[in-house]
Amino acid sequence: MAAQSEKNGIGQIPIIDIDISGAAQESEVAEKLVDAAARYGFVYVRNQGKDIPIEAIENMFDLSRTFFSSPADEKASCKITENNRGWSGMHTETLDAKNQRVGDFKEAMNFGEFVEGKAQQPLPPCFRANESNLNQFQKYCHTMMLKLLKLFAIGLKIDEEAGGSDWFASRHRGGGPSGCTLRLLHYPQISSGSDYQPSVDIRAGAHSDYGSITLLFQRPGQPGLEIIPPETRTAEKNYGPTAAWTPVPVNPPGTENDPSPPILVNIGDLLSHWTNNLLKSTVHRVVFPKGGKDGGEDRYSIAYFGHPISSTILEPVPSEMVRVLALGGENVNGSGVKAMTADEHLMSRLKATYLGMYKDDEGDKEAEKVSTS
Repeated sequence: MAAQSEKNGIGQIPIIDIDISGAAQESEVAEKLVDAAARYGFVYVRNQGKDIPIEAIENMFDLSRTFFSSPADEKASCKITENNRGWSGMHTETLDAKNQRVGDFKEAMNFGEFVEGKAQQPLPPCFRANESNLNQFQKYCHTMMLKLLKLFAIGLKIDEEAGGSDWFASRHRGGGPSGCTLRLLHYPQISSGSDYQPSVDIRAGAHSDYGSITLLFQRPGQPGLEIIPPETRTAEKNYGPTAAWTPVPVNPPGTENDPSPPILVNIGDLLSHWTNNLLKSTVHRVVFPKGGKDGGEDRYSIAYFGHPISSTILEPVPSEMVRVLALGGENVNGSGVKAMTADEHLMSRLKATYLGMYKDDEGDKEAEKVSTS
């Protein structure tokens, strides 16, 4: 089916259908994906249930609601550790330390990769009984990630002798562990006894994602995501309340009757770094709609953070489109930035996010070197 764009309040973030057939259509869709990623860092991908079954998404949201309503001691039994797996409670993360009074008003559950269908981390009761479903869902997400990475490689016209359409995907499958993470998120309503301050507190602080690409699943009627469109960003990197924050709808016009909201795909810091910032890692946040206490129901979302194999060296992407940027003096893979592996890149970002979990300040030093623009 043809790719399409719809106005949704922030310009024209495209709504693209990746259910394609034939090389010509594949090339057309690939170019549209690259254009969206270069302009906005975000793209809607319509989900008609072929890439990821609708019932699998619904089941995952049901599991998420069950887990987050569990007793606190059950959730604490799988508390997040330095390997970025497990449950993080309210205010554990501080995604925008410069502008936040307290940590994010959310809780999350992170799942690392499964090995032979088994989780490599402690699971509370509701997940132990559904381990196979969790494993299958992350497989669906990983397969869709590889499909998108192939399209990005085609759109970037990566040199055929270097691997062509398989260049990115081959670095994201097999051969060792990776930072790929399935994350369930819960943004609860503000309780009457909370110390929530609407002028400064937020559900998820301003940030850009860490990896290659993110798949975000949302629920109808549960808004809150906002971005700073790349063209409006300033050199000062103002991410506070006066920045050009723009809402991103869950169902953009034209998708209201789809069987499931489109999957929102965004570029992460690593892929932006890898492509000399040709593909944009856009800063985003999650806010309380209508000011917080009158902001309606709890918000649930699911994110799949795609990462390369941890040992992957972030060497220059063999694409003429990327090389042109290098000739313009913007080569972040050159002598101005330390060469690093995918794992080193991820750890530098995690150390800057989980204040106090990591015992040294190397994360802050490395984070300063990794562009998030």
